[in-house]
Amino acid sequence: MIVADTSVWIDYANGVLSEQTDMLDRELGQNRIATGDLIIVEFLQGFRNEKQYQIAKNMMDSLEYHDFVGKEVAVKAAQNFRKLRKKGITVRKTIDVLIATFCIEYGFELLHNDRDFDPMESILGLQVKH
Repeated sequence: MIVADTSVWIDYANGVLSEQTDMLDRELGQNRIATGDLIIVEFLQGFRNEKQYQIAKNMMDSLEYHDFVGKEVAVKAAQNFRKLRKKGITVRKTIDVLIATFCIEYGFELLHNDRDFDPMESILGLQVKH
């Protein structure tokens, strides 16, 4: 299974053509995309139009769902954040470390379009869908 980060979902919803949105479209056709609480909130909060919100919500509802944050993931994410900081890497969004940690801990590949995940791949072992 693959987790698509919010960065890819936003591009997909906005009709942006990219390697990542093409991959998302292919993986959706094969029912290989999972989502979770953090991505749902990030993605859905951006819709101002009710009709578009409902379409996006229905899309999220159709996916395999996982709770990304619990005590175990929260503690491991804090450890990962600290490990990155010790290497001189400033993480701009804690939510990205939480998503990456969930993927690492549960063996999901992450499809993303966000450079903040790059050091998480090289330093933490995050598996990225290329």
